[in-house]
Formats: sequence, C-alpha cells, structure tokens
Amino acid sequence: MELSRRDALAALAGAGVAVGGGAMVLDREEVAFEDEGLAPAAVVETLVATARLVYPSAVSNVEEFVETYSVARIEARPAYREGVRAAVTALDGYTRVHSDEERFADLSAAAREVQLQRMGVKTAEPVPEGTTAERIRYYVINELLYALYTSPTGGKLVGIENPQGYPGGSDSYQRGPLE
Repeated sequence: MELSRRDALAALAGAGVAVGGGAMVLDREEVAFEDEGLAPAAVVETLVATARLVYPSAVSNVEEFVETYSVARIEARPAYREGVRAAVTALDGYTRVHSDEERFADLSAAAREVQLQRMGVKTAEPVPEGTTAERIRYYVINELLYALYTSPTGGKLVGIENPQGYPGGSDSYQRGPLE
C-alpha cells in the first residue's frame, strides 16, 4: 500500500493540525529548532529511518509521508518540536556511545532495532516528560504509528476504513469493512 501526501494531510487533520486547502508547502530545511546544533533534515531523516523500522513492510512511499506529516507537526506545535528534537538527540547520543555510527539514522535496520531494544523503547510507556526511553516512545514511535493508522491508507491495513479526521459520513458507519 502506497502512502501519499493526501494520507499525511488526513492524519494531520485527525491530529488537529490545520492544513490549508492542499496548498501547504513544507520545507524541512526551514523548520526552526531552538537548538541549532541539530539540523531539521537530521530530525526528519531519523523519523523516516524509524518509520521504516516500525511500519509494516506492505507500506511504501514512507519518506514523503513521514516528511509531510512530521514537518507540519513540528511547525505547528512548539512543544512537539522540542520533544522530538530532544528524543532524536538522545537517540543519536546513544548511537555514538554504543556503535561506530554518529547518528541513529545511519545504522542498518537491524542495528536500529537492537538500539531501540537496548534502550528499552520497545517496552516503555509513552510519557512526554518521562525517561529517555519513554520520551522516544512518545515523540518518535507512537507519533509515527499514530500518523500511519489515522491516515486512510494506513487505516485500511488494520481495518479502520474511516479514521478520525477522514470524511466518510454516516453511511461509512453503517456498512462493514471493505475487502
């Protein structure tokens, strides 16, 4: 199943992020971070690398979907921007200490999985002000999964034909899932 920019915009609408008439142009290089030590492109690359790890293999066009969704969330929500920046910084710091790579996004998929397991992210509760693993779970993993499963295409993967924020009308609630 191919994710589209439209899926990302539908997920953003479900998350309460206002997107204007499809004319929204997103540029990850223009997103401002409080700490200039972490480039916006590096944050998006880490989110894309993580999405490729946690999204089902049936999903394609992950980079465009994650970039569209994440950059809009980062621009719209200062608290999310700071939280995701801190989570990515923590992932990169752990990577530098425990591997030969400088950034989490530069690891192979298998090594990224091992890193998340060692950090305890896979079993951590999502808590925005919690431990490092809890914050990574909240700002990175759960945010990416939320974006996927609230999009129309991602929702179909789990049988949610009319995810929150996606129009369908009362008729969609009166029929069974589409095959």
